[in-house]
Amino acid sequence: MGKRLYVIAGEASGDLHGGNLIRALKQRVGGEALEVRAWGGDHMAAAGAQVVKHYRDLAFMGFTQVLLHLRTILRNIKACKADILAFRPDAIVLIDYPGFNLRIARFAHEQGIPVHYYISPQVWAWKAGRVKAIKRDVDHMYVILPFEKDWYAEHGMEVDFVGHPLLDALEAQGSAEAAPPPAGDARPVVALLPGSRLQEIRRMLPAMLTVVPHFPDHRFVVAAAPSVPRAVYEGFLSGKPVELASGSAYPLLRGAKAALVTSGTATLETALIGTPEAVCYSGGAVNVWLAKRFIKVPFISLVNLIMGREVVRELIQEDMRPAELRKELHRLLHDQAYREHMQGDLAALREKLGGPGASAHVADRLWKSMQARPQDASGRG
Repeated sequence: MGKRLYVIAGEASGDLHGGNLIRALKQRVGGEALEVRAWGGDHMAAAGAQVVKHYRDLAFMGFTQVLLHLRTILRNIKACKADILAFRPDAIVLIDYPGFNLRIARFAHEQGIPVHYYISPQVWAWKAGRVKAIKRDVDHMYVILPFEKDWYAEHGMEVDFVGHPLLDALEAQGSAEAAPPPAGDARPVVALLPGSRLQEIRRMLPAMLTVVPHFPDHRFVVAAAPSVPRAVYEGFLSGKPVELASGSAYPLLRGAKAALVTSGTATLETALIGTPEAVCYSGGAVNVWLAKRFIKVPFISLVNLIMGREVVRELIQEDMRPAELRKELHRLLHDQAYREHMQGDLAALREKLGGPGASAHVADRLWKSMQARPQDASGRG
């Protein structure tokens, strides 16, 4: 009888890394039967998982959005638990998405299902008390940031540092060329990445677009998130000299001279490609108050957190005024010394994260664990 795996990711980046993990696992197991069921998205589906629920129905961002959709979230948790019981997997892989996944971790632990957590919740930034629940409910934790291994060790938990899966994603893209410009348009490109969730796009994109009239000698291109309808973007871009790029953002970033990027995984993707960037974020008043009260780290971008100093400028809340955005973008485009210094730091960042192979490392350890589990432990007949 083959093995069964359940994978849960609640956002676009988790779906990407989950898809790469599933592919690596299938390469690892060779001809042995493996059935994968998932809450995720198109990348996991393309890798061969049966996707039960798409992450676009799960991506509620910020304290107020969670409160407004609490009933839906609780209903989703209940449905997920029921589906896990019916599927009876040999292991569960949880990818980031802590508000949901830590509840599932506790449930799976109580059911005797081994829990593998790939991409640690950012408990080092806030809610350090969650480490107690993680130690209790998670059998294997795979971390992707160098400082996380030491942080967990200080809290009495041994974890595996596997490298960053974005390096796998970039390697999979190979040396794909930059997106070609329209015929006869040789203007430098500025990439705008307003986020992957509907709520943040509605908040971030209008602010980013305020810079466009001030740089007529540049092409502005917005990276569209795959889970967001084009009509959402077109409503903001109507009548503006701004293009919309679908699919992977990597060709766009490779060809861009600079980028304005919403805080999140995309800031690290942009950095690893080597494109000078500014990190942007503006949240609701309640979310900002909570962040100031509880978040204990000096930066919001992974680029600066990993390097332990400011490498890219963070334009947060009141600093994200149109005048500040315009000033920073002008510096990114025209201050050659500033650009070269940042590009040197971005090269050092990539070296610090090591090479690709995170997906293969996790797949190897996961499969060994699944094989070691007695066949009858899953409760399947």
